[in-house]
Amino acid sequence: MPFTLTELQKLIRDTFGDKDARRGVEGTFMWFMEEVGELAEALRGRRSHAETAAEFADVLAWLATLANIAGVDLDEAMAAKYGTGCPTCRKVPCACGPGEKP
Repeated sequence: MPFTLTELQKLIRDTFGDKDARRGVEGTFMWFMEEVGELAEALRGRRSHAETAAEFADVLAWLATLANIAGVDLDEAMAAKYGTGCPTCRKVPCACGPGEKP
């Protein structure tokens, strides 16, 4: 079943919110970084496609947890930054040069 970012944040908050609040930003960030490392390993081809997909899900869940703890609405943040396309050139697709970020 697909989720919006708002629904994802609510699911994570309802499921883990009390535990996440006790852990705090610092502890949660460390778990997030551990999951990013596991995703990096999976992307280097050391895991199956299913395991790689699961690592993406873990990273997204921990990101939602961090956003919840920090009081950031991911839907609002994404709309504000990327809602008009590239944050630099404002085009879809991005027309920035290859050496430019993003």
